[in-house]
Amino acid sequence: MLITINGKQYEAEAGQTILQVAKKHGLYIPSLCYHEKVGVAGKCRVCVVEVEGMRGLQTSCSVVVREGMTVSTRTEKALQAQKLVVDLLLSSGTHDCLACAQNGKCELQDAAYYLGIERPTLVFSDMAPNCDETSEFVKVDHNKCISCGRCVAACQRTVTNDVIEFGYRGANTEIVFDDGKKMGDSTCVQCGECVQICPVGALTEKKVQGQARYWETEKVKSVCPYCGVGCTMEIHVDRKQNKIVRVNGDEKSPVNEGMLCVKGRFGYDFVGHPDRLTSPLIRNDDGTFRKASWDEALDLVATKLNDIKAKHGPDKIMGLASAKVTNEENYTFQKFMRTVVGTNNVDHCARL
Repeated sequence: MLITINGKQYEAEAGQTILQVAKKHGLYIPSLCYHEKVGVAGKCRVCVVEVEGMRGLQTSCSVVVREGMTVSTRTEKALQAQKLVVDLLLSSGTHDCLACAQNGKCELQDAAYYLGIERPTLVFSDMAPNCDETSEFVKVDHNKCISCGRCVAACQRTVTNDVIEFGYRGANTEIVFDDGKKMGDSTCVQCGECVQICPVGALTEKKVQGQARYWETEKVKSVCPYCGVGCTMEIHVDRKQNKIVRVNGDEKSPVNEGMLCVKGRFGYDFVGHPDRLTSPLIRNDDGTFRKASWDEALDLVATKLNDIKAKHGPDKIMGLASAKVTNEENYTFQKFMRTVVGTNNVDHCARL
């Protein structure tokens, strides 16, 4: 079907919303509560537009398109409503962009820039700090929270942990964990899905504070090294420091759809750790180790395996596979043990 947005016709599919069609064709409509992983919420009211034949402003994230629909996203009425909501959100929180770890990837910041809001027009009294830093990896800043509900939906519906929810009422509404506990004291598994989906700086990774900003990092697609599931990740690398700054799940991956476990998302410090082995080690006669080339190390292993097999038989050899390699590599390993070495003494470190 064809619909008209701001005077131009665009193709749309049945069941799509106005916002989805706009995103597909590269048209920006400010929105804060909508995310394709958690669906329609209709809470923030930032994405309002005018639709011909419909009374009042409509939330573009929830209105389903129809053949011949005419939509206007930049009328004076729509822009004034969008600007008012963003202005109120900026005024009711401590959105100090200069020191915020989300600077450069903040959707509230993007909306303010799009609408030309240089500073909030309303001034509320100073807010007392309201941060929860009990988690090992995540900082929760309630004063930056805009109550969009993304983290609640992600925790309850996407990863089904059901830890995050809204607590209290009215102006005191804030996200809570396990009916009012601190994040570090709750049953949160620290998967970090809420951090990735948060549109502002309310939920941020502790380790990124003071590190390279989003625009200063190179984004590299890779596969998580921790198990055989093969979750795809987007690694943010600071090339100046030659270090990993943050890791996000690849939301376009059919394997994990952007989700990662606590190890995959936060367990990347080993990459640059000084104790990390970067070459094979061979034990000397006195018990010390020396660096060796891969060819030398593999030749030594092959020689030792052949010697043991010749003297004591293949069943005196056993192999232990690793959960930190792919399923294909584990399959190859067990085939090697059974067909080359000639033993069924092969095991795996995982216990599922």
